[in-house]
Amino acid sequence: MSLVLDSAAQDLLFREARTANTFTDEPVTAEQVQSIYDLVKYGPTSMNQSPLRITLVRSAEARERLVGLMSEGNRPKTATAPLVAILAADNEFHEELPQLFPHFPGAKDMFGGSREAREQSAALNAALQAAYFIIGVRAAGLAAGPMTGFDSVGVQKEFLDDDHTPLMVVNIGRPAEDAWHPRNPRLESDQVITTV
Repeated sequence: MSLVLDSAAQDLLFREARTANTFTDEPVTAEQVQSIYDLVKYGPTSMNQSPLRITLVRSAEARERLVGLMSEGNRPKTATAPLVAILAADNEFHEELPQLFPHFPGAKDMFGGSREAREQSAALNAALQAAYFIIGVRAAGLAAGPMTGFDSVGVQKEFLDDDHTPLMVVNIGRPAEDAWHPRNPRLESDQVITTV
């Protein structure tokens, strides 16, 4: 095998990692979340835009509001996960570019005039960061249950604002014994990779 990452780490992050549907009661701490973020913030985005914004749903009242906005099949998982995160794209990410991309002073102005261009770029780059976040959750020894089955307009209204577009809701915690569905098939490399 030509990977530098050892086999146990490969298993933790990819081969043995699964989307969890049930979790134990063990809490996910603020320190764990901080460690996850401190790792995944280094994942690349275009022009270092870093548009992902994370809303942690910890209070019972907020959890109840969120559960009501989830698709029916996702409600029990979201109601019982130790921690739930709403991952959103900040469509005003360009305001941070003077800090994040300082060697190009015109970066902010490049995006300042077009909300549509910002939304497209924010969605793509925040989705990249959402994937990094899921891998970071796995690196912390936890399981993630990412979901896109929810009322996006409702989640934006209840938890965000007009400048933030919700991308996914992620349940986070230690997986329970019955956490997994059988693994679905994957495409083989010859179905995906083309050499020209």
